[in-house]
Amino acid sequence: MTLKDYISTLPNDTGILFDLDGVLVDSEGEYTHIWDTIDAEFPTGVENFSTVIKGGNLTHILDKYFPDADTQRKVVERLYALEEKMTYQYTEGARALLEFLHANGYRTALYTSSNADKMRHLYRDIPEMESWFDTIVLGNMVSKSKPHPEGYILAAERLGIPAERCVVVEDSRQGMQAGRSAGAFVVGVPGTLSPETVQEMADLTVSALS
Repeated sequence: MTLKDYISTLPNDTGILFDLDGVLVDSEGEYTHIWDTIDAEFPTGVENFSTVIKGGNLTHILDKYFPDADTQRKVVERLYALEEKMTYQYTEGARALLEFLHANGYRTALYTSSNADKMRHLYRDIPEMESWFDTIVLGNMVSKSKPHPEGYILAAERLGIPAERCVVVEDSRQGMQAGRSAGAFVVGVPGTLSPETVQEMADLTVSALS
Protein backbone atom coordinates (compact mmCIF):
# COMPACT_ATOMS: atom_id res chain seq x y z
CA MET A 1 0.00 0.00 0.00
CA THR A 2 1.27 3.47 -0.88
CA LEU A 3 0.74 6.43 1.43
CA LYS A 4 -1.62 7.94 -1.15
CA ASP A 5 -3.66 4.71 -1.18
CA TYR A 6 -3.88 4.75 2.61
CA ILE A 7 -4.91 8.40 2.84
CA SER A 8 -7.53 7.83 0.14
CA THR A 9 -9.36 5.53 2.57
CA LEU A 10 -9.61 8.28 5.20
CA PRO A 11 -12.34 10.93 5.59
CA ASN A 12 -11.47 14.34 4.15
CA ASP A 13 -11.62 15.88 7.63
CA THR A 14 -8.55 13.88 8.65
CA GLY A 15 -5.55 16.10 9.39
CA ILE A 16 -2.29 15.20 7.64
CA LEU A 17 0.71 16.51 9.59
CA PHE A 18 4.17 16.45 8.03
CA ASP A 19 7.71 16.77 9.26
CA LEU A 20 9.96 18.64 6.83
CA ASP A 21 13.59 17.50 6.65
CA GLY A 22 13.96 13.94 5.42
CA VAL A 23 10.21 13.64 4.77
CA LEU A 24 9.30 16.38 2.29
CA VAL A 25 12.73 17.76 1.43
CA ASP A 26 15.86 15.74 0.82
CA SER A 27 18.13 17.45 3.34
CA GLU A 28 18.92 14.92 6.06
CA GLY A 29 22.28 13.96 4.59
CA GLU A 30 23.33 17.60 4.35
CA TYR A 31 22.24 18.31 7.92
CA THR A 32 24.12 15.28 9.17
CA HIS A 33 27.25 16.68 7.52
CA ILE A 34 26.58 20.19 8.90
CA TRP A 35 26.15 19.04 12.50
CA ASP A 36 29.10 16.63 12.23
CA THR A 37 31.18 19.61 11.10
CA ILE A 38 29.95 21.76 13.99
CA ASP A 39 30.57 18.95 16.49
CA ALA A 40 34.12 18.59 15.18
CA GLU A 41 34.75 22.32 15.60
CA PHE A 42 32.90 22.68 18.93
CA PRO A 43 33.11 19.18 20.47
CA THR A 44 30.13 18.09 22.54
CA GLY A 45 31.48 14.66 23.52
CA VAL A 46 28.13 13.16 22.48
CA GLU A 47 28.40 9.98 20.42
CA ASN A 48 26.51 10.20 17.09
CA PHE A 49 25.67 13.81 17.91
CA SER A 50 24.06 14.61 14.54
CA THR A 51 21.67 11.68 14.97
CA VAL A 52 20.90 12.35 18.64
CA ILE A 53 19.69 15.92 17.95
CA LYS A 54 17.43 15.12 14.98
CA GLY A 55 14.00 16.63 15.52
CA GLY A 56 15.18 19.10 18.17
CA ASN A 57 14.80 22.84 17.68
CA LEU A 58 17.84 25.09 17.65
CA THR A 59 17.16 26.71 21.02
CA HIS A 60 16.98 23.31 22.70
CA ILE A 61 20.17 22.11 20.97
CA LEU A 62 22.09 25.23 21.97
CA ASP A 63 20.91 25.23 25.58
CA LYS A 64 21.59 21.54 26.11
CA TYR A 65 24.84 20.99 24.20
CA PHE A 66 26.45 24.45 23.91
CA PRO A 67 25.58 26.25 27.18
CA ASP A 68 28.34 28.86 26.89
CA ALA A 69 26.92 32.08 25.36
CA ASP A 70 29.98 32.83 23.21
CA THR A 71 30.04 29.25 21.89
CA GLN A 72 26.33 29.49 21.09
CA ARG A 73 26.95 32.62 19.02
CA LYS A 74 29.75 30.94 17.08
CA VAL A 75 27.70 27.75 16.53
CA VAL A 76 24.77 29.76 15.17
CA GLU A 77 27.04 31.73 12.83
CA ARG A 78 28.61 28.51 11.55
CA LEU A 79 25.22 26.82 11.16
CA TYR A 80 23.77 29.70 9.15
CA ALA A 81 26.87 29.91 6.96
CA LEU A 82 26.63 26.19 6.14
CA GLU A 83 22.85 26.34 5.62
CA GLU A 84 23.25 29.15 3.09
CA LYS A 85 25.17 26.73 0.87
CA MET A 86 22.35 24.16 0.93
CA THR A 87 19.90 23.61 -1.88
CA TYR A 88 16.48 22.16 -1.18
CA GLN A 89 14.57 19.72 -3.33
CA TYR A 90 11.58 17.45 -2.82
CA THR A 91 11.98 13.87 -1.69
CA GLU A 92 10.66 11.18 -4.00
CA GLY A 93 6.90 11.54 -4.36
CA ALA A 94 6.54 14.55 -2.04
CA ARG A 95 5.27 17.09 -4.54
CA ALA A 96 2.80 14.67 -6.13
CA LEU A 97 1.42 13.72 -2.70
CA LEU A 98 1.02 17.35 -1.61
CA GLU A 99 -0.75 18.15 -4.89
CA PHE A 100 -3.10 15.19 -4.34
CA LEU A 101 -3.93 16.26 -0.78
CA HIS A 102 -4.56 19.85 -1.87
CA ALA A 103 -6.73 18.81 -4.80
CA ASN A 104 -8.85 16.51 -2.64
CA GLY A 105 -9.48 18.93 0.19
CA TYR A 106 -7.41 17.33 2.96
CA ARG A 107 -6.33 19.63 5.77
CA THR A 108 -2.55 19.67 6.02
CA ALA A 109 0.01 21.07 8.44
CA LEU A 110 3.79 21.27 8.55
CA TYR A 111 5.64 21.01 11.87
CA THR A 112 9.36 21.61 11.68
CA SER A 113 12.08 22.51 14.14
CA SER A 114 13.33 25.01 11.53
CA ASN A 115 13.28 28.77 12.09
CA ALA A 116 11.98 31.58 9.86
CA ASP A 117 15.39 32.29 8.29
CA LYS A 118 15.77 28.71 7.12
CA MET A 119 12.21 28.67 5.78
CA ARG A 120 12.84 31.83 3.73
CA HIS A 121 15.81 30.04 2.15
CA LEU A 122 13.65 26.98 1.51
CA TYR A 123 10.95 29.07 -0.18
CA ARG A 124 13.57 30.53 -2.51
CA ASP A 125 14.36 27.01 -3.74
CA ILE A 126 10.79 25.63 -3.56
CA PRO A 127 8.53 28.72 -3.74
CA GLU A 128 5.26 26.79 -3.84
CA MET A 129 6.00 24.81 -0.66
CA GLU A 130 4.33 27.36 1.65
CA SER A 131 1.06 27.25 -0.30
CA TRP A 132 0.54 23.50 0.24
CA PHE A 133 -0.25 23.84 3.95
CA ASP A 134 -3.18 25.21 5.92
CA THR A 135 -0.84 25.94 8.84
CA ILE A 136 2.90 25.80 9.53
CA VAL A 137 4.40 25.38 13.02
CA LEU A 138 8.06 26.39 13.41
CA GLY A 139 10.47 25.48 16.17
CA ASN A 140 10.20 28.82 17.96
CA MET A 141 6.42 28.42 18.29
CA VAL A 142 6.75 25.62 20.86
CA SER A 143 8.46 25.45 24.24
CA LYS A 144 9.33 21.74 24.02
CA SER A 145 10.87 20.09 20.95
CA LYS A 146 10.40 16.53 19.69
CA PRO A 147 9.95 13.90 21.14
CA HIS A 148 7.52 16.04 23.15
CA PRO A 149 4.13 16.11 21.36
CA GLU A 150 3.53 19.85 21.81
CA GLY A 151 4.25 20.76 18.18
CA TYR A 152 1.94 18.18 16.67
CA ILE A 153 -0.79 18.96 19.18
CA LEU A 154 -0.49 22.65 18.24
CA ALA A 155 -0.56 21.85 14.51
CA ALA A 156 -3.74 19.79 14.98
CA GLU A 157 -5.34 22.55 17.07
CA ARG A 158 -4.57 25.12 14.37
CA LEU A 159 -6.30 22.86 11.85
CA GLY A 160 -9.28 22.56 14.18
CA ILE A 161 -8.93 18.77 14.23
CA PRO A 162 -8.22 16.58 17.30
CA ALA A 163 -4.76 15.01 17.12
CA GLU A 164 -6.44 11.60 17.42
CA ARG A 165 -7.96 12.22 13.96
CA CYS A 166 -4.62 13.13 12.41
CA VAL A 167 -1.88 11.27 10.56
CA VAL A 168 1.72 12.25 11.33
CA VAL A 169 4.35 11.53 8.66
CA GLU A 170 7.85 11.31 10.13
CA ASP A 171 11.31 9.86 9.56
CA SER A 172 13.07 10.37 12.91
CA ARG A 173 12.81 8.48 16.16
CA GLN A 174 12.03 11.69 18.07
CA GLY A 175 9.40 12.70 15.53
CA MET A 176 7.60 9.37 15.58
CA GLN A 177 7.60 9.42 19.38
CA ALA A 178 6.09 12.92 19.26
CA GLY A 179 3.35 11.78 16.90
CA ARG A 180 2.53 8.76 19.02
CA SER A 181 2.44 10.82 22.21
CA ALA A 182 0.09 13.30 20.54
CA GLY A 183 -2.32 10.41 19.88
CA ALA A 184 -2.00 10.50 16.10
CA PHE A 185 -1.61 7.63 13.63
CA VAL A 186 2.08 7.59 12.71
CA VAL A 187 3.44 6.87 9.23
CA GLY A 188 7.18 6.23 9.21
CA VAL A 189 9.49 6.84 6.25
CA PRO A 190 12.89 5.12 6.58
CA GLY A 191 15.81 7.40 5.89
CA THR A 192 18.37 7.86 8.61
CA LEU A 193 16.72 4.94 10.44
CA SER A 194 16.51 1.36 9.21
CA PRO A 195 13.13 0.04 7.99
CA GLU A 196 13.15 -2.39 10.93
CA THR A 197 13.49 0.45 13.46
CA VAL A 198 10.76 2.47 11.75
CA GLN A 199 8.42 -0.55 11.70
CA GLU A 200 8.82 -0.88 15.47
CA MET A 201 7.79 2.73 16.05
CA ALA A 202 5.26 3.52 13.32
CA ASP A 203 1.70 2.34 12.70
CA LEU A 204 2.41 2.18 8.96
CA THR A 205 5.79 2.13 7.19
CA VAL A 206 6.30 3.26 3.58
CA SER A 207 9.59 3.14 1.71
CA ALA A 208 8.98 6.62 0.24
CA LEU A 209 6.14 9.12 -0.10
CA SER A 210 5.56 7.76 -3.61
